[in-house]
Amino acid sequence: MLRLYQLMHLARLEALCIELSKEAGRVGLVVSPDKTKYITFSAPPSRRSMKGATINGVTYKGVTEFVYLGSTLISNDNSAQKEIQRRILAGNRTYFAAISLFRNKLLSRATKIRLYKT
Repeated sequence: MLRLYQLMHLARLEALCIELSKEAGRVGLVVSPDKTKYITFSAPPSRRSMKGATINGVTYKGVTEFVYLGSTLISNDNSAQKEIQRRILAGNRTYFAAISLFRNKLLSRATKIRLYKT
């Protein structure tokens, strides 16, 4: 049963990739297999395959999460925990990189507050 599901999923994915390539070609774009990735959403983790899918001789990579402009937009388990951790760590890195400025006695309190708020 699982194998049948994977075959149906691959056939649907193949149809979508062919349609995407056709529509991109109509406006003069080319789909880059190196940059094009796919993600599988499903309830049981056993059905979240990260293997590459070969469609028309081109292999597309499967991923567990998409990162766009520095933010994790989508993960295959719909968890925001990694994105929250990443943002906390980024805030801590920024604060501790600027801590010498906050301890500097030559800067006024107003300047330090402005630095902290940016």
